[in-house]
Amino acid sequence: MMDIHCPLKMGPLLVLWLAVCLSGTWAVDRGNFKTCDQSAFCKRQRALKPGQSPYRALLETLELTNTKLTLQLINDNNKVRLLLELYRLQGNMTRVKINELKPLKPRFEVPDVLINDPPTEPLSLLSRDENGVVLSLGADSQRLIVSAKPFRLDIMEGREVLLSLNSRGLLAFEHLRIRKDTKVDPEGTENKEETEAANEPAEGEEKAKEDEKVEDGMWEETFKSHTDSKPNGPSSISLDFSLPGVENVYGIPEHADSLKLKATDGGDPYRLFNLDVFQYEVFNPMALYGAIPVMLSHSAQRTMGIFWLNAAETWVDISSNTAGKTVFGQMLDYVQGSSETPQTDVRWISESGIIDVFIMLGPTPTDVFSQYASLTGTQAFPPLSALAYHQCRWNYNDQEDVAAVDQGFDDHDIPYDFIWLDIEHTDGKRYFTWDPHKFPQPKDMLQGLLDKRRKMVTIVDPHIKVDSSYKIHNEIRSKGFYVKSKDGGDYEGWCWPGNSGYPDFTNPEMRAWWASMFAYDQYEGSMENMYTWNDMNEPSVFNGPEVTMHKDALHGNWENRDLHNLYGFYVQRATAEGLIERSGGVERPFVLARAFFAGSQRYGAVWTGDNAAEWDHLKISIPMCLSLGLVGVSFCGADVGGFFKSPSTELLVRWYQTGAYQPFFRAHAHLDTPRREPWLFGPENTALIREAVRQRYALLPYWYQLFYHAHHSGQPVMRPLWVEYPQDTATFSMDDQFLLGRDLLVHPVTEEGARGVTAYLPGKGEVWFDVHTFQKHNGAQNLYIPVTISSIPVFQRGGSIIPRKARVRRSSSCMEHDPYTLFVALSPKRFAQGELYIDDGHTFNFDKQKQFIHRRFSFANNALSSRNLAPGSQFTTFSWIEKIVILGASKPSKATLKTPDGKESLLEFEFDTSMSVLTLRKPGVNAGLDWTVVLQ
Repeated sequence: MMDIHCPLKMGPLLVLWLAVCLSGTWAVDRGNFKTCDQSAFCKRQRALKPGQSPYRALLETLELTNTKLTLQLINDNNKVRLLLELYRLQGNMTRVKINELKPLKPRFEVPDVLINDPPTEPLSLLSRDENGVVLSLGADSQRLIVSAKPFRLDIMEGREVLLSLNSRGLLAFEHLRIRKDTKVDPEGTENKEETEAANEPAEGEEKAKEDEKVEDGMWEETFKSHTDSKPNGPSSISLDFSLPGVENVYGIPEHADSLKLKATDGGDPYRLFNLDVFQYEVFNPMALYGAIPVMLSHSAQRTMGIFWLNAAETWVDISSNTAGKTVFGQMLDYVQGSSETPQTDVRWISESGIIDVFIMLGPTPTDVFSQYASLTGTQAFPPLSALAYHQCRWNYNDQEDVAAVDQGFDDHDIPYDFIWLDIEHTDGKRYFTWDPHKFPQPKDMLQGLLDKRRKMVTIVDPHIKVDSSYKIHNEIRSKGFYVKSKDGGDYEGWCWPGNSGYPDFTNPEMRAWWASMFAYDQYEGSMENMYTWNDMNEPSVFNGPEVTMHKDALHGNWENRDLHNLYGFYVQRATAEGLIERSGGVERPFVLARAFFAGSQRYGAVWTGDNAAEWDHLKISIPMCLSLGLVGVSFCGADVGGFFKSPSTELLVRWYQTGAYQPFFRAHAHLDTPRREPWLFGPENTALIREAVRQRYALLPYWYQLFYHAHHSGQPVMRPLWVEYPQDTATFSMDDQFLLGRDLLVHPVTEEGARGVTAYLPGKGEVWFDVHTFQKHNGAQNLYIPVTISSIPVFQRGGSIIPRKARVRRSSSCMEHDPYTLFVALSPKRFAQGELYIDDGHTFNFDKQKQFIHRRFSFANNALSSRNLAPGSQFTTFSWIEKIVILGASKPSKATLKTPDGKESLLEFEFDTSMSVLTLRKPGVNAGLDWTVVLQ
């Protein structure tokens, strides 16, 4: 939801301001958001030219312990010293930290994102001379080379250079300093002696530091009508990375751009700065709502990752060339022979903080996902119902409207699990409340949904109406939990309620209090089937610079400048913890957030924000969610139908068909758009939408299994083809089709008026089966597929077994005990395998009490078997195996079901000769037991 509607209860000044700012057509106003040239630190850093690094490693300061190497660096221009720390981490990762050796005050280091202090492995010194040192990284002859002058780090494996730091000489570290014309006390000094000491150059530094040029924007900066005071002065950092042999890099969401990141030469870098962007443009490096500073590189030989742990505004420059044309080329020519080796160079620039970077060395995509998960955690395992269909609008008007929409789904036989309420359900935009006229009996409404085994989501935004009669505001103010302005008062800005305060979610006491507000006796009218949506958590400040919080606002002792991109992460965390606490730690939460950071995957789902009912926005939803999946956030979706504007019926149908195969499946629409419940577009379109939604529900067992794996191992649910086919260069730039897990390939129809699509089926020797027609196709080919408005091209990989539930009911909870149908796709290349995961669908008992079923299906030598993958678990199910469909089969003479108790029974079957499809009917065996079906 975006700041374009003027609620009636807003003050006249806010209404006037919104009217001025938001008049005209719905489109992003680029003038509201900075370019690199308008961001002083980005402009300064980008003006540096490669190949002139002033940094030198002081090898005499090297210290090597069992856990790390430390080494001082000196800037020969100003004599400021830095401290380098190097760690070899378990799991084939290297951590590099660079900070000032003696900063005037501590520099911000990101807390709470890493799930623990990453375990280290010993570094050993292989050689040392006056030019540098060589360290062993252990596995596969990996070495880390520290060159002294200029300072540079190279990571090698055998004779191959994997990655280089500062090879282009773009390391830059703006040290904290006293402003020349003020000489005021730096924060933290309490007496004259300390102040004088702080004003003196550190030991070994010369007057060169005092003669540094003062440029515009170093001590304060103005953008439009906003002035950013910078009491700590310039503090930006930069480091370049060279990736020889690499032409493809991905990640650093969130941007409405292609999956494969583009070179930024001649344009703006990609920006990471959480912002409320009004109807964003596609194919643009502008910052959006979330920021995850993780980039993956991929070639046919290797996959690696770079995790830049910094929560300040960050810009990422990408350039591609050949290694022989760079400073780094001479070393490559020596090591590999002179050849035109492809190379990608990446430069990270952040406004403050320290350099803290994790280099994930792969070598496979799966390894990189595991490495990143070991640092920041895995995707929260959602309740099963959260993977079903969600119906949302800004806003459902009242309880009667909710009841009518709910009944409409039943009348038109369309399943759904969640109905959502936006900001208008509250009492005057006071969160944790209900409008007493429109929603006078919220528990009656929730009970009506619960009776149908359905649920609700209500919005709780992190801006609080400044109103002395509002309990939430009074408590936050009395406890001192609001973010402060630079002068120490409570920071206030305009948002939906009018004048608003912003809780300081970086404060753990504030988060604990916020969590307590979700208790059933605090959030009046809430029940166990009500969950939460955190919107506007960038945070959005309508009258703030770039529609967000002033950078000099204070979170405790830290400026918003230092930790801006963490705010949304903390909001979602506090909310998720509140939903867990209200159930006594029993129930899994579901929380959707718009802003996010590295580690946000631990707390719930995200969506791609305020998109538009345009074909390009439908198309871009695929690479946007793929990018998020690559960096840990699997639970991603886009507003089905587009938030702004009104979709044509064709676009709406195609969006439902696409959304049904994306992880988070929610329709949502703007207040000023016509109603668009699925049955409002005529019976033919209702039938098309119904079929798409039913396909989603039939596949819920597979979706649930994929999320179980994402939770345990960090593997993305929705993934690019190259993840499973890492040596197939044809897949490296593809982002109009994707895989769900390993075994389903989806190519949505995203072109208006399309009569056909061309899908690439990967894998030499593979076979793929159309899930609708069961037609078999060979891999390693481009396949033209004629389509109609009812077509959703989906293929199952040969060698896989996928469970479905054919009996689609009004909600996923109503299907809990229903039977399974197994789809077995045979392959000449491998045995067929698949899995089934079952638990209660909503509690933590799967983890705390090992109450789940996890089974492996295997088809080999004409026998299909089910075996237990979790012998220590305790769970039973009423579901059974109702049908088995084998694709690419031969006709048997008989089919026999065998169970461990020695019983055998013949199964009825049908065989379609034209399609080679064998259907086994009514095995009737419990889904949690061992069994074997033998074909003879």
